[in-house]
Amino acid sequence: MATFKEFRNSVKPNWCPGCGDFSVQAAIQRAAANVGLEPENLAVVSGIGCSGRISGYINAYGVHGIHGRSLPIAQGLKMANRELTVIASGGDGDGFAIGMSHTIHSIRRNMDVTYIVMDNQIYGLTKGQTSPRSSEGFVTKSTPKGSIERDMKPLELALAAGATFVAQTMSSDLKGMTSLIEQGLNHKGFSLINVFSPCVTFNKINTYDWFKEHVKNLSDIEGYDPADRIAAMRVLMETDGLINGLIYQNTEREPYESLVKGFREEGLAKQDLSFDADRFQQLVSEFM
Repeated sequence: MATFKEFRNSVKPNWCPGCGDFSVQAAIQRAAANVGLEPENLAVVSGIGCSGRISGYINAYGVHGIHGRSLPIAQGLKMANRELTVIASGGDGDGFAIGMSHTIHSIRRNMDVTYIVMDNQIYGLTKGQTSPRSSEGFVTKSTPKGSIERDMKPLELALAAGATFVAQTMSSDLKGMTSLIEQGLNHKGFSLINVFSPCVTFNKINTYDWFKEHVKNLSDIEGYDPADRIAAMRVLMETDGLINGLIYQNTEREPYESLVKGFREEGLAKQDLSFDADRFQQLVSEFM
């Protein structure tokens, strides 16, 4: 069984020193090893932005996609090879701006993919502009007088869209983040894990200290039941989404792949896809 070191490669990350994404990468590698994966069993798909680089820093199959499109690629991989464990990743701009429609439809579709969002409330790679997760009044290069828009509530949207696994954690909590990613990988269905991953260069508001002061732990809420969807929505609204832990999980709903009739368990690479001329003509005739 592979160790987390076997999910490392020789490519050195070039994130800013102190960036939360270093911890996210380490948590993915540790979680993959802890659930018993081998590097050839894992595919990591990313979008654009600082977080988009993560697919190249992990020893596994990697795809660096285009802005907001990591989820369509990840779902295509899963449909082509059900035997792969597929992780999609990106930032809050990638997943909650240009890619928001893909995020919502992936959630409601419930394909067996784990989506890890590195949420820093700003566009970091393009040098510090307001993102959909920036708070009202947030001052950036694109909003010098402060943002007049409200910040998006992605986890509330996820619950409304029918999510079967919703969790949130902080990059400063490596142990807790690793545990949640493990749970997401083991969940049969779409798993959304939002990670507060501070941008130390351009976001001087939502810092490590800020999150430590404002984020509450679900473990401190006596009797909280992550199977209770109404309670999950209530706690998100009461805390303004500043909560850490497994927020909601539905283990009863089947993943998308299990509902597709005739969908084989083995990947395309192991299937005999050849057919003779008669079969080809039969297929063509269906479209004539």
